[in-house]
Amino acid sequence: MTIDYAMKTSEHASTTRAPQDPLVIAHVLNSFQVGGAEQVVVDLAGLQREAGHEVMVVGIHMNPDGPRAEQLRARGVAVHMMPKRPGFDFKLPGKLAAFFAKHGVSIVHSHNQLPLIYATAAGRLHRVPVCHTLHGAMFDQGRRAWLRHVAARLADAHVAVSQSTADFMLKHKEVPSSKLHVVQNGIDLSRFRPDSMARARIRSELGIPQGAWVAGAVGRLSQVKNHALLLRAAAAAGVLSGDDGRLLLVGDGPEAAPLRALAEELGIGDRVVFAGERHDVPELLSASDVFVLSSNSEGLPLSMVEAMATGLPVISTAVGGIPALVADGETGFLVPSGDVDALAAKLATLKADPAQATAMGKRGRKLALGRYSAERMMASYMDIYEALLARRDSDRRAVLRPSELLAGLNA
Repeated sequence: MTIDYAMKTSEHASTTRAPQDPLVIAHVLNSFQVGGAEQVVVDLAGLQREAGHEVMVVGIHMNPDGPRAEQLRARGVAVHMMPKRPGFDFKLPGKLAAFFAKHGVSIVHSHNQLPLIYATAAGRLHRVPVCHTLHGAMFDQGRRAWLRHVAARLADAHVAVSQSTADFMLKHKEVPSSKLHVVQNGIDLSRFRPDSMARARIRSELGIPQGAWVAGAVGRLSQVKNHALLLRAAAAAGVLSGDDGRLLLVGDGPEAAPLRALAEELGIGDRVVFAGERHDVPELLSASDVFVLSSNSEGLPLSMVEAMATGLPVISTAVGGIPALVADGETGFLVPSGDVDALAAKLATLKADPAQATAMGKRGRKLALGRYSAERMMASYMDIYEALLARRDSDRRAVLRPSELLAGLNA
């Protein structure tokens, strides 16, 4: 089923809106670690703050602190840590509701699974609208899946970051179509552009020959990202021979050690650069010649949008929202998920044809800058907020909210 963009999304909403009273917006996410969903929150919350709204972001993981917290503070967004206890934390919804009451929150925006479960219940206690964004498909089972389904019914609006994610949600009856919107992720792309000075500096720092062809990948080293497929394809394609080619993996995670071992097993260990977790991604992208994503599952990967804005051609598995992002044969190549031979062939093609790669990169940069701006994303979300608040206006009564009682008890 395809969502009717004219009715169910604000993708084409104008960024010029009528004056409105400032809102008090509370975003709730797992943690402030490096990740795509966290970057969306940084850019969205920052722009909302710049537009005059009071904005706060709450992390609820057991250890929520991370580098995104400082990025939010730098943009004037309040950051709060409210770590959950191990297992199901029965007290957390009440704590969140009391927090919302104390700060006069007018709308709650949750991101991904745990915040859906806890923040939606808290928003209901506080009697304000709850908007939830699913940044990718969920495959969990058991009690957590049951809790997620219950919480999903309580949310006032659900946002999928791609049409494929929306289709997944409808297929698995995660949400009713009447509550579902599609808002493609946007990002502050002003930092992403070709940079020859950064290219030379990063290559020197990482020991990459200045004239080498470099395939770069940015993302957490986890099973779902399937970097093993990329390693096998690069080895099969022969694109890393001698000083002529390198594979640059930016990120860290549980698969780091197994991937290093696999690179050695494949005989390419000395030509794969494991850069670890970095916070200079624009410069690292400039040091690459092609961006590769080999994931088994994705929503709409911001790392790919960033790579396109940098002017890189992309090669990716055709999963999630990626086919809507990559014009196959125009801005890059799509390959079937898990297909080593197909990925190897496309790596070899772009290495052998620099002119084609450059042309693809230029087309991709134009597309990324035109379609995936953070400003467009914020305008779409503000339209959804306003619709939810207007719907709730008729139900508001001058009565004490349950969250205000909780806030008093916790004072």
